[in-house]
Amino acid sequence: MKTWATYFQNDEAAPLKYGEINLINPPRQRLRGEPRKAGIEAVPVFCGFCGTDFELMKMGKKGLLGPKFPKGEKRLINGHEGVVWVPSEHRFAIVLIRGGDSADPTRFTEDETYFEYGCDGADGIFCDKGYFNPDMLLHLPEQYAGLEKLPLSLAKKLVFSDPYACAVFQHERMCDIGEAQLFRVVMAKDRCDEAAARKKAVEATFDRVVIFGLGTTGLFIGDQIRRNHPAANVLFVARSGADSEKALFVKDELACDYLSSGGMDEAQTASAIIDRLGGRATAFVGTSGTEVEHRVAFARGVLGCNGIYNSFSLGPKVAYDTMPFGFQNHVILASINFTQSHMETAIRLLCSSKFDRLVALIDKDAFTRDPIGAYENNIYAKGAPLKTAVVWNPAFLDMEA
Repeated sequence: MKTWATYFQNDEAAPLKYGEINLINPPRQRLRGEPRKAGIEAVPVFCGFCGTDFELMKMGKKGLLGPKFPKGEKRLINGHEGVVWVPSEHRFAIVLIRGGDSADPTRFTEDETYFEYGCDGADGIFCDKGYFNPDMLLHLPEQYAGLEKLPLSLAKKLVFSDPYACAVFQHERMCDIGEAQLFRVVMAKDRCDEAAARKKAVEATFDRVVIFGLGTTGLFIGDQIRRNHPAANVLFVARSGADSEKALFVKDELACDYLSSGGMDEAQTASAIIDRLGGRATAFVGTSGTEVEHRVAFARGVLGCNGIYNSFSLGPKVAYDTMPFGFQNHVILASINFTQSHMETAIRLLCSSKFDRLVALIDKDAFTRDPIGAYENNIYAKGAPLKTAVVWNPAFLDMEA
C-alpha cells in the first residue's frame, strides 16, 4: 500500500522529504515473550514535532541514518508524538512508540533489542495512514470512548504523551535513587527505623530542586514533582525573561519558582540559585541541552552534599572533579524513555491539564511544501513556540473545542 508522508533519508541536500512511498508492515513484538503481530491500519490525526526529529534530519544530512531505517528500507517515516484514529476499532489512540524483544524496552540489556516508531527501525506517524502493532495503540480514558471528533484542545494536550511519560519515568527514577541515596543518612539523623527512613528519604530528595532549562521535559518533570511532593521547593532556571509565557506557566500552573539567568555568568547564576533556594540543591535536573548545567551544579557548587544529578539533556558532556564529587557523595543518574504504564499515566494526567496553552500550530501545506525549511526556520528557530504541532487530518478534529 502507498501513502503520502514525510520521511528521512541519507541525502546531504534533502534529508527530509514529502512524497508518496510504499508502506511496509512487518510483524513486530511489543515485549519479550509476546507474539509478533502485523500492524493494523491507523490514520494519523494530529502530530507533534520533537527535537529528536530535528536531530535525525541532521544525521540524514551527514549520511548517518542507515541503522535507523526499517530493515530493507532506505527511508524512515518520521514522527512519534500525536493522536491517531483506528478505523477497525472506531476509536482514537496514542501510539506506544517503543517495543521489541525486551522484557522492558525502556531499560533493555545487552541481549535484547528494541524499535521505536518514527525514530528507530519502524515508520512513524507523519503519514496519511500507517501500520502499528495493535497492542501498542493505547486507549484514551473511558470518558472519551465513542468520540467521533477529537477536540483540538485535547489533541494539543495529548501530543505531549511521549515526553510527559518520560517525566513520569524520571520522577520514578529520582524517587528510587533518592531513597537509596539518603535513607541511611535519615536513619542516623532522625534515629528511626529503616522503613520510616526510606519514606522520609524520598521526600528529602525533593527538599530543594533545581530544574535547569525551560523546555517541555523540564516543565513536565516539575509538574510531576509538584503533583507528588506538594511541599517541594522547586526552582526553574533559564535565560528567558521572568515575564515570558513559559516562565509565567511555571509560576501560575506548576506553583514553582523561576529565576531568569539572562545576563548572568556561571558564578552569578550559582549564587542566585543558592540564595533563592535557601541552600544548596538536594536534586539538580539538567534539561537545557547545554554544558552550563553541569558546571553550575558541580564546579560552582549548587548541588549539595548527598545530592543527585539527573542528567536529562541529550548532547552535553558531564564532567566533575573527583575529589569533591566523592567526598560530597554525589550521584549522577540518566535514563530516557518510559514503559507502557508511564505513558498510560501521562495520557490520563494530560487530559485534565492546561498544557494545551503551550502548543502552536503550523499549516500542513506549508510544512509539507518545505519540511526542512519548516524545521530550520519555524519549528526550531530562535523564538519558536515551546511546542509546534500540525493538524494532519482535520476530518477527525473539532477545531472549535
